Amino acid sequence: MGSSTSTISVLLFLGLVQFAVSGHDYKQALSKSILFFEAQRSGHLPPNQRVSWRSHSGLNDGKSIGVDLVGGYYDAGDNVKFGLPMAFTVTTMCWSIIEYGGQLASNGELGNAIDAIKWGTDYFIKAHPEPNVLYGEVGDGKSDHYCWQRPEEMTTDRRAYKLDRNNPGSDLAGETAAAMAAASIVFRRSDPSYSAELLRHAHELFEFADKYRGKYDSSITVAQKYYGSVSGYNDELLWAAAWLYQATNDRYYLDYLGKNGDSMGGTAWSMREFGWDVKYAGVQTLVAKILMQGKAGEHTAVFERYQEKAEQFMCSMLGKSTKNIQKTPGGLIFRQRWNNMQFVTSASFLAAVYSDYLSSSKRNLRCSQGNISPSKLLDFSKSQVDYILGDNPRGTSYMVGYGHNYPRQVHHRGSSIVSFKVDQKFVTCRGGYATWYSRKASDPNVLTGALVGGPDAYDNFADNRDNYEQTEPTTYNNAPLLGVLARLISGPTDFDQRLPGVSPTPSPVIIKPAPIPKRKPTTPPAPASSPSPITISQKMTSSWINEGNVYYRYSTKLTNRSTKRLKNLKISITKLYGPIWGVTKTGNSYGFPSWMKYLPAGKSMEFVYIHSAAPANVLVSNYSLE
Repeated sequence: MGSSTSTISVLLFLGLVQFAVSGHDYKQALSKSILFFEAQRSGHLPPNQRVSWRSHSGLNDGKSIGVDLVGGYYDAGDNVKFGLPMAFTVTTMCWSIIEYGGQLASNGELGNAIDAIKWGTDYFIKAHPEPNVLYGEVGDGKSDHYCWQRPEEMTTDRRAYKLDRNNPGSDLAGETAAAMAAASIVFRRSDPSYSAELLRHAHELFEFADKYRGKYDSSITVAQKYYGSVSGYNDELLWAAAWLYQATNDRYYLDYLGKNGDSMGGTAWSMREFGWDVKYAGVQTLVAKILMQGKAGEHTAVFERYQEKAEQFMCSMLGKSTKNIQKTPGGLIFRQRWNNMQFVTSASFLAAVYSDYLSSSKRNLRCSQGNISPSKLLDFSKSQVDYILGDNPRGTSYMVGYGHNYPRQVHHRGSSIVSFKVDQKFVTCRGGYATWYSRKASDPNVLTGALVGGPDAYDNFADNRDNYEQTEPTTYNNAPLLGVLARLISGPTDFDQRLPGVSPTPSPVIIKPAPIPKRKPTTPPAPASSPSPITISQKMTSSWINEGNVYYRYSTKLTNRSTKRLKNLKISITKLYGPIWGVTKTGNSYGFPSWMKYLPAGKSMEFVYIHSAAPANVLVSNYSLE
C-alpha cells in the first residue's frame, strides 16, 4: 500500500510539474472571462451579442410600477437581479480597467470590458430615478429557486424592491455609488457626458447612503437569505468615499476617510476576505494607495493605520502573518465551502495591485516575519490563477471552456436547458427540474468563461449540476479576475500603478494642473469646417505644464442637425499630435466609437484629445443620412 501511494504521489507531482512548465494562455482566459458577462445579461440583447444561445429576457421588469428596470445582470445561475453583488461586480471590473486598461487594450479586450461595465451602469441609472430612491432587486430568490427555467421564458415573480428615505440601505446605496464613481473614471475619456452623468448619480447615492443610514436587507428583506449584509454598511460608506475621492479629488471625501476611519472600522479590522459583503480590505488598499501618492495630508497618521491593516491582509495571504489565511493542500485560498472562488479572485486582484503600488513606491511589504519583496505578492496572484486554470491536484480548469478538463454540468439555468433559439417549446417551472436539472449529461450550451465555485478545503470537486456550492458561477467571481489576468499577461514587469499612465482617466494624472499658461494656441478654438447639416465645434477645456511643455485638452462636439439618422461617419483629423478618445480610427480616418452605430437626429457626440499645440483640423469627409 505504501509503494502504491508513493507511485501515485510521484505521478501527481510529475503532472503538476508538467502544468507548471507548459504555462497558461492568460490572453485566452481573459477573453473568455469577459465573454461570460454576456451570458449573464438581462434585457434586450444588442446586435453584437456574442453569446448566441442567449436571447432577450426580463423585458417587462419594472413595468407594473411604471419604472423601466430592463437590463442589468443575473448574478449567478438563477434569474434574479440582486443589486448588491451586481454593483460590486461593476466596481471591481472598473478597478481592473483603471489599473490595467492599457494591458486590456493591447490584448484587444478593453472595448469588451467597457461594454460589460456599461451594461451594468445603464441599469443603475434606471434603478436610481430620484436622489433618494434606489431599486435594489428585481425578482426574489424564493420563487426563482423554486423553478428551473430559461430567463427568456421565466414565469416567476418579477416584483421590484426599492430603498428610500423610510426604507434605507446604506450598504447597497454606498456600493452603487462606488460603482458609479469608478465607472465615471472609466468613461471620462471615451464619453465625457456619460461620465459626468455617472458621477452625478454617485454623489447623490453617497449622500442618500450617508444621510439615511440602515442595512439594505432590513428594507429589502427578501434578500436576507441570499445576499444578507453581515458586515453592515460602514465598509460600503468608506468604500464609496474612497472611490469618489479617486474620481473627483474632492477633499470632502478625503476628509471623510480620515475622520471616520477609526470609528467605522477602516483602521480597526484585519481582514481575511474581500467580497460583495465585506469591503474593508479593498478600502484599506485604496487608502494605502492615496497615502503612497503623498495625498493624505493631515490624515497621514490615520491613513497609515489603514495601510497597516492592508498589509496584514497581504501578509496573511503569503503565510507571513501571525494569523494566516487558510489554504487547501494544493495551495488555493480557502474561506468557505459555498463558492469559495469569489475570495480567491478578489484576494488575487488585491495582491496584484498592491504589488504594483509597492514597486512604484520602491518599498517592500512589511510583515511580522520580516520584509517581503513586492514580487512575492504577484507570484502569489499567479499561483492562484494557475490553480484556477488547471495547476491543481485534479488537473481541473475551474473556468468553463478553458482547457480540456473543465466543468460540464454547471449549476446554471440558461446553460443547462436547450437554447430558446433552438427549441422554443415551453419549459415549465417544475418541469425544468425534471427534464433538465436532473439530466446527467453535459450542458447543451457552454457557459464560456464562467468561473465556478470551485473545490473544497481538500481540493475535491464534484462536477454535478445539483452541487451548487461548487458548480455555480457568479459575476463577482469573474470581475476581479479581469485585472489579474491582464496584469499576468505582461509578466513580472514593474508598473507605476500609484499614478497609472495607461488608465482611462481624462488626462495624465502624473501632471499637476497649472494656471492657464502665457503661451496660448496660435489659432483660437473655433468651429471646424464641416458640410451641412453636420456642425463641429471645438473648445479648450483645460491646460497644464509638464516638464516645461504646455499641454491642452480639447473637446470636440459633432452635432447631427438633420431630421435623419447619421450613419457611415468618417472624420478627417490633421495636425493631431497626441492621444484621442471617443472615436475609432480606421485607416487614415476616424468614425463612431465601438458602442455607437449611428447618431440620432438632433443629437451630438463628443470626443477629446490632448496635445501641445493649436486645435487640430477636424472635418467630416463622408457620411450618410437614413
